[in-house]
Amino acid sequence: MPSKVVLVTGVSGELGGRLLARLGANSGLDRVIGVDTIPPGKQASRRLGRAEFVRADIRNPLIAKVIADAGVDTVVHCSTTCHPPGPARRTAIKEVNVIGAMRLLAACQRARSVRKLVVKSTTAVYGAGPRSPAVFTEESELVPASSSGYAKDAVEMEAYVRRLARRRPDITVTTLRLANVLGPDVDTVLARYFALPVVPTVLGFDARIQVLHSSDALAVLELATLEDRPGVFNVASDGVLALSQAIRRAGRAELPVPRPLVPTVAKLLRGAHVVDFSEDQVRLLNFGRVVDTTRLAEEFGYQPSWTTKAAFDDYIRGRGLRPVLDGEKLGELADNVLTAARTGQTQA
Repeated sequence: MPSKVVLVTGVSGELGGRLLARLGANSGLDRVIGVDTIPPGKQASRRLGRAEFVRADIRNPLIAKVIADAGVDTVVHCSTTCHPPGPARRTAIKEVNVIGAMRLLAACQRARSVRKLVVKSTTAVYGAGPRSPAVFTEESELVPASSSGYAKDAVEMEAYVRRLARRRPDITVTTLRLANVLGPDVDTVLARYFALPVVPTVLGFDARIQVLHSSDALAVLELATLEDRPGVFNVASDGVLALSQAIRRAGRAELPVPRPLVPTVAKLLRGAHVVDFSEDQVRLLNFGRVVDTTRLAEEFGYQPSWTTKAAFDDYIRGRGLRPVLDGEKLGELADNVLTAARTGQTQA
């Protein structure tokens, strides 16, 4: 049975808001409802079409009433925050990621009208470390970098999803593990990182980076919503870039930082409200992470339109990043960052 009444969570986020607008323009759907504590951004709001916005908190049990009253048959969970671009309150995000997922999935379990669940997860569930495989498959062990970070939230959420699938085998469940999203007009942690004039890296390491273009992320979410594609799928662009290559392509200056100083530099950037580096992001820059997408192509039936290299170049063009030229000022800035990091480590 095709989807007719769709509910999308997390529509204040960029992907959730764009998906809501895309579905709102689909005449084959009877009703499209977006829920969040704040409305979608201005750009997405202007293109909602027939889609509706309901101010609701998925942490509140009342989300069950929204699903039941509307007769929702398809739920798309886009609320999970795995890589906040800027500094954010960890407690609030964890509540939405974990408690929100519990409440939402409990509501889905009770609602007999629900027949499909699509979940936006992340490849960060695999972690990144010196003993990680060269390429992760969907069967790889889930080992998040931190026992209390955002990726750990995604691992917990996926566990709740598997429990729901066991209790309601009649529900078609699709879990999409998205690589780091990058594009010309999305605000993500990597988008902010590569826009820094001086980009800190881990001294002695040159991680392999794999990304996903925002248009491919949106297309996969839409396809999973409109058609039945059960299973767990890695979603990432083909190919990889070495971190040093990416920095050069962006015209940035690289600042190799000794490994012990990396957490302090990350803290400085977070404190300056520039970019939020979780432990997972730090380890990603250290060891890299690449996933296999064979199942996405062969079983899900989607081949990303953008390679990692092409997606990265589109991000550069869209952001209008210009090469950093003033070597003297860059050197001074790099010295200041390292001095501040060493001072902060000494005080700690």
